[in-house]
Amino acid sequence: MSNYIEYNDEVAFHPGYYIKELVEESGLTQEDFAKRLDTTPKNLSLLIRGEQSLSIDIAVKLSRMLGTSVNYWLNLQNAYDALIAEFKSEDELKEERKVFDLFDYKYFRDNYGLPDLPRKIDEQIKAVREFLNVATLTVFTKRDMAVNFRSSTLELEETSTVKANIMVQIATNKALLVEAPKYNKRNFEDAVKYALTLTKNHKEFYPLIRKAFQDAGVIFVILPNLSGSKINGATKKIGDNIMLMVNDRRLYSDTFWFTLFHEIGHIIYGDYGISFEKESGEQEHDADLYAADSLIPREKYNDFVEKHRFEIADIRRFADSINRDPGIVLGRLQNDGLVKFNDWTMSPLKQKYRVKTA
Repeated sequence: MSNYIEYNDEVAFHPGYYIKELVEESGLTQEDFAKRLDTTPKNLSLLIRGEQSLSIDIAVKLSRMLGTSVNYWLNLQNAYDALIAEFKSEDELKEERKVFDLFDYKYFRDNYGLPDLPRKIDEQIKAVREFLNVATLTVFTKRDMAVNFRSSTLELEETSTVKANIMVQIATNKALLVEAPKYNKRNFEDAVKYALTLTKNHKEFYPLIRKAFQDAGVIFVILPNLSGSKINGATKKIGDNIMLMVNDRRLYSDTFWFTLFHEIGHIIYGDYGISFEKESGEQEHDADLYAADSLIPREKYNDFVEKHRFEIADIRRFADSINRDPGIVLGRLQNDGLVKFNDWTMSPLKQKYRVKTA
């Protein structure tokens, strides 16, 4: 390792560079100089080569030996460290630019009020970095950065990893601003039962569910979808609370409620992490079953299916009998292959929710 580093048009000199000059000017060997300095030849050699930082102890000894101030030597070390940090920051920014290519700055500008900075990439990076509250955007390339990635997502592309981590980070930051009591499973189960009574309340369900869950220690967040994240939802422990997030890509009556109850299932089973599209595995299977059986009691659904009558009026009657939005029943029938997804006669049952997400 050299006792100075050149980067672009700047040079950072380690204190060892100047100590080497002093040794040479003194006419002493390094061993003799080390003895006079009351340190070992090895320590002096490491210092001269720039492989060891100047300690306060050595700074004091140099000041006594040479009649200089302690701050003179400590300032040399601080100046060297500051330049090295700048050099590393430049290198880090180069890596951030590569990661930022996977971002969509428009998403942050439109949904979270970040400034419009056309063609000013480095300023966009700074704005997003500060909004997400991270030291570098490269952290989002790491699996499990924000929350657990299940084993079935090992082949996930980097862009999806980055965007999924970003969505969880936003939801986490939002959840940290919410005051809630300690998570209580029994209270949460009661809140979940209450949520099931709101499936037909298309305009007010979100604030009502959010309040009920919050009272049980679960902070519920709906985020604008970040295209390419391939994320359906996520759950994460945050201190004494639990964050539950879904995006607004699936805000139809069937997909929203199934996604929500899928994530609720993960919480009930104590399994926290991100749920991706087409994810497999036992944990996902269990969460799917929980959602399906919670939204439509299995025995009642089986009785309904046995009649083989799936006209709009039939679906509405059954949905009313179990106090559910008919779109939930339609989604189940479509998923089970009993009604075709492209049957446009069923469109009156497809309810699109609109909630304030950002």
